[in-house]
Amino acid sequence: MNSPRLLPGEPTRKSRRFLAVVLAWGLLALVASAVSASDAPSSLPNELRREAERGPVRIELVLRPARPVIGDVIELELEVRAEAGVEVLMPEFGEALGRFEIVDFAPSEHLDADGGSIARQKYRLQPSRSGAQSIPPLRVEFVDRRDGYPPAPEGEDAYEILTERIALEVAPILAADAPLELRPAHPDLGPRRESLGPSWAFWLAGLLVVAGAGPFAWRAFVAARARQRQRSAYEVARSELDALLAGGLPSTQTMDAFYVQLSLLVRTYLEDRFGLRSPELTTQEFLTEMGRSPDLARSHQQLLRDFLEQADLVKFAGHRPSPEAVSDALEAVARFLEETRDQVRSEELGARPQRGGPDD
Repeated sequence: MNSPRLLPGEPTRKSRRFLAVVLAWGLLALVASAVSASDAPSSLPNELRREAERGPVRIELVLRPARPVIGDVIELELEVRAEAGVEVLMPEFGEALGRFEIVDFAPSEHLDADGGSIARQKYRLQPSRSGAQSIPPLRVEFVDRRDGYPPAPEGEDAYEILTERIALEVAPILAADAPLELRPAHPDLGPRRESLGPSWAFWLAGLLVVAGAGPFAWRAFVAARARQRQRSAYEVARSELDALLAGGLPSTQTMDAFYVQLSLLVRTYLEDRFGLRSPELTTQEFLTEMGRSPDLARSHQQLLRDFLEQADLVKFAGHRPSPEAVSDALEAVARFLEETRDQVRSEELGARPQRGGPDD
């Protein structure tokens, strides 16, 4: 029996089998790549986490999202776990976070099943600019009141733990349809005009003008900057104090939050007005640095010392001052703001040389 004849270009049985094997291998490769893609992580972790531990205290700091875009609200959560018998002192409100706008703040504290304490501070922050940013180290202090353990290191009031700095990159906003091409060059501007003179003459004249006006311009610039710094620091502190006064005197339940805001107002004003790094220091460190400042009078230093020590008693020792003491503290803060408001202006006038007599 004769085998069927193949037409020209018709595939044989072997060639068909070869094509089937190639197609099968191709399908297997596609399935394997799909499975491996599904097993791979879909995205990088969307939070940054830092941990620290010292003795009976463990700290966990979490920031979300890990890759924010300008305009996003950043959540920062500080959790401190301590064994029973250990007293924890959490960071003050807004400590080391002045570069971010604080949208919301929620502190909480409770006990676990073993009698230990769990304290949390939750911040909602908003960055003011894009680019490289960082959350500075936060300071947590504790006193060990367990039997058989020293309450604090020798010569110190409490143990101290600093969290690790968290670096993050805030991405700018760029529209998806934003043009990325350069604009075309300007058309020909026509023939050049004839020069009015040698170029070096104009350069020389410009240098002479700048050299003559430079000292006066620099003096005016320094004075304007000093006035601006003084005015902005005072106006911000005054508006915050007026907002506190509008709410009336605090109750027993709101006394802690009231003194936290009032002491933060004073510390921020001192940093903006006199360049003291007050929000990042403990009260004792700040009082030491304040004593070295040549800008603060002795009376102002004593006033601030009395106020900050009273605020620490309220925040850390559960002290509840009388309404008269609260009113005295508000009056002291207001008097300090008013008395230091015009200090820059008086310093400028005192440094300016006097000419002639009083009738000139």
